[in-house]
Amino acid sequence: MGAKPNYVMIVTDQHCAGWLGCAGHRVVRTPNIDRLAKRGVRFTEFHTAAPVCMPNRASILTARYPSVNGLKYNGCALSPNARTFVEVLKDGGYQTAAIGKSHLQPFTGIDVARIKSPDPSVPELEAWKDDFHGLDIESPRHYQNDDRLEFPLPYYGYDYVDMVTDHGDRAGGHYLQWLREQDPKWEEYRDRENQLPHNYTCPQAKRTRLPVELYPTRYIENSACDWLQNRRRDNSPFFMFVSFPDPHHPFNPPGEYWDLFHPGQFHIDAPYEDFVTPPPPLKFAHEQLARGERPATDQEAIAASSQHCLEAMALTAGMIAMIDDAVGRILDTLTAEGLDENTVVIFTSDHGDYLGDGNLLLKGPWIRQSTHHVPFIWSDPDGDAASQTDVLGSAVDIGPTILARSGLKGYFGMQGRNLIADVEANKGRDALLIEFNDNLPRMGLGRAARARTLYTPDHRLTLYAGENWGELYDTRSDPYHVRNLWDDPACSALKSDLLLQLGEALALNMDESPRAVKRA
Repeated sequence: MGAKPNYVMIVTDQHCAGWLGCAGHRVVRTPNIDRLAKRGVRFTEFHTAAPVCMPNRASILTARYPSVNGLKYNGCALSPNARTFVEVLKDGGYQTAAIGKSHLQPFTGIDVARIKSPDPSVPELEAWKDDFHGLDIESPRHYQNDDRLEFPLPYYGYDYVDMVTDHGDRAGGHYLQWLREQDPKWEEYRDRENQLPHNYTCPQAKRTRLPVELYPTRYIENSACDWLQNRRRDNSPFFMFVSFPDPHHPFNPPGEYWDLFHPGQFHIDAPYEDFVTPPPPLKFAHEQLARGERPATDQEAIAASSQHCLEAMALTAGMIAMIDDAVGRILDTLTAEGLDENTVVIFTSDHGDYLGDGNLLLKGPWIRQSTHHVPFIWSDPDGDAASQTDVLGSAVDIGPTILARSGLKGYFGMQGRNLIADVEANKGRDALLIEFNDNLPRMGLGRAARARTLYTPDHRLTLYAGENWGELYDTRSDPYHVRNLWDDPACSALKSDLLLQLGEALALNMDESPRAVKRA
C-alpha cells in the first residue's frame, strides 16, 4: 500500500440490508452501488450497534456503544468531549468533510436540556451538569436567516460541514437555506396538503411537488461533487462523509422516481399471520390498528395493511433508486478528478425499517433483523474485487477499520475491531451485542425499552428489561424469525448458554477510559 488513502463514506437512512441489487433483491435496482460491490467486499452480516438514528451514528463516530458514548437514544446529543475517529484522521493530516445528515445533536427544536419528566418522583437534576447545554446547532432555529449559517468548526472532527436535517421534502439545515434562494414556491412545494394527485393510501405516502433538482438527495449529490471538485485541498488525503436522509419516511420520492416501481412487484416475507405467537409489541401494534388508533407521533412504528406495506416498499425503492443515481455521479466525479485509484468508498446505513416485517412500518423497540441488519460495502482499490464475507461486523467497527487502513493509531476505549483484518484471517467475532434504549414507553411496553440482543450467525436472543417475555430464534431453520423459542423447554439449555454469553458481553461493555493508573 502506498500513500494514505482517501475515503468517501456514503450513509443512507433506514435502509434494510437486502434492499440492494448486489444483495439479491428481487426488484430493487442499484447498478451504481453494485459497482462498489464488484470492486470491493460486501459484508452479508453487518449490524447496527443500536437500530435507531442518533445512537448508531454516534457509535459509528466514536467506535463505542451508546451506553458508553452517552448518546443513548434519540433526543440526546453526543458530548463534545467524546473523541471520534474523524478527529484522529484530522490530526493525522486528513481533510474532513460532512455533507448531508449528521444527527449527532437533536434537530427537532426541542430543548433537551429542559425536558422534565411528568413523573414527580423523577428528580429534575441530571447526573451530568449541563450535559446538553448549547448542543443544538442542528436545531431549526439556527437556519431561519437567509444568510448561510457559518458552522462552528471543527464539528466532531469535521472541518467542513454542509448540514441537512430531517427527512424527505421537509429537510432543513443548510439545505433549507439554499432552497429558499432557489424558488419562491418552496413552501408550496413542501406543503403536505398540496400534494400531486396519486392513488396511494399508505400512511406517510406523499407525492411531493418538490422538483427532482430541488430535492435533498440531489442537493447532497451536488454538494459532494462540488467539494471533490472545488473545495478539497489537492495536497492532503481526505475523508468525506456523505449522508442521505432517505429512504426514510415520509415515503415521497420526487418526480420520475415515484413511478419507477409499483406495489404489485413486492412481497412481504414475514406477514403478521405467519407469527406462531406474536410477541407483545407486534400484537399491541395490530390491536391498535384494529381499533383505528395511531401512535402519538409520525416517528413511531405502526401496523399496516399488506397493501400499505407494499406501497411503502415501492416508494422506498424509488428513493433508493435516486440515491443510487447520486452514488453513480459521485463515483464518476472521483474518476474525473483522478481520485478513484486511491480512494476507499464505504457504503452503509444507520439502521433499517420494519418495511412490512410483521406488517409493520418504520422502527421501534421490537428488535428485528429488518431494523438492525444493514448494508456494508468496503470498496478498496488495493483490495480484492467482487468478494463477500459472512464475518460479523458492527457499526463500532467502522472507525477502527478506517484508522487501521490509514496507518493511524486509535484511542483507548474504542470497542470495535479491524474488519479487514478479520476478513483476511477469515475469522471474526463469534457474536455481537446490539443495544436498544428508548426515552419513553412504546408499542405496549411497560417502560421505556432497555433491550439487549446477542446476535450470532445461528441465533438471535433478545432480553427486554422489566418484561416477562423475551425472544429466541434459530436463524437456520427460521430465517424470518417467526417462531419464538424463548419458552420452548427443548431450548432451555440453548437459552441459558446464550443468556450467559449476553451477560458476559454486558459485563465487558463499559467505558474503559480513562485508563486506571497504577500507583506504587
